[in-house]
Amino acid sequence: MSFAQLSRLTQAQPLRVLLVNAGEPDNLAWSALVQPLRLAQRILNGAFQLDVLTPAQVASAAGGWQLALLVADEGTPRPAEAQLRALIERCREADFWGGVGAGVLWLAQAGAAGNTRIALPWALYAETEDITERAILTPHLFELDGRLLSCCGGAASLDFSLTLVEILFGANVQAEIKEALCIDRVRSQDERQRVALQARFGVLQPKLSEAVTLMEANIEEPLSTDDIAGLVGLSRRQLERLFKQYLGSLPSRYYLELRLQRARQLLLETNHSIVQVGLMCGFSSGSHFSTAFGTLFGNTPREERQRKLQG
Repeated sequence: MSFAQLSRLTQAQPLRVLLVNAGEPDNLAWSALVQPLRLAQRILNGAFQLDVLTPAQVASAAGGWQLALLVADEGTPRPAEAQLRALIERCREADFWGGVGAGVLWLAQAGAAGNTRIALPWALYAETEDITERAILTPHLFELDGRLLSCCGGAASLDFSLTLVEILFGANVQAEIKEALCIDRVRSQDERQRVALQARFGVLQPKLSEAVTLMEANIEEPLSTDDIAGLVGLSRRQLERLFKQYLGSLPSRYYLELRLQRARQLLLETNHSIVQVGLMCGFSSGSHFSTAFGTLFGNTPREERQRKLQG
């Protein structure tokens, strides 16, 4: 789902956001998330209220938040069951709510993310066996599905926070904060957690890692799903089950998105023609390339190239 739906929160005056820090105050997931929002609060001077609370403080807080997030780094011990459920219920009172870092795993383990796409830190994938109602894990930096927000934490918290700033307060406020923090580029929602596939899946699912590696090595002349399954020693159905469980997608869809991500990178970073880019990413038909690109990114390859020319 598009993060643009968050823009309706701008009607609230003042807009109130709750951040619950369940981890250490200096962990990266927390500091990268909170710093842009603190700067936004300073810039907006009363139009935006940021409430920063510990888990123990949430129960007695007044409430009335439009957005609430439970934040923790990967090494943080999970709260006691009763406290976690109380935290989730308070956060759920907001129009949009969710988790960052290990907070995402805790929400899923508590059954609060059933059948929902979530951005979970890759290092926590091995801890998903006790998710009571299955969530759909994606490799993206952050996600919005329905009312539920999730961010994989770490450095991605900065991209997530700056994206929230732009949607809620506008591009000018975001630009001022980027300048203050010396940030050149904000990664988008659908970019993948940039870690080696072997690190993300190697021990947990080596066949999945091998399949994605084959896809990434065969962008210009895509392999069929049956070919990939045969090369990694699985049936088509087994391969599809792995992709659905760990990446929230079918192999064909995941492969298509990989090719389109590469196409967008080439459009922005090279001078190859749009037709050349399409061919380099496995699209023999210009209309198919344009349609698929527009469906995933919301604009055409030509419009994406204009961004490069205007930048």
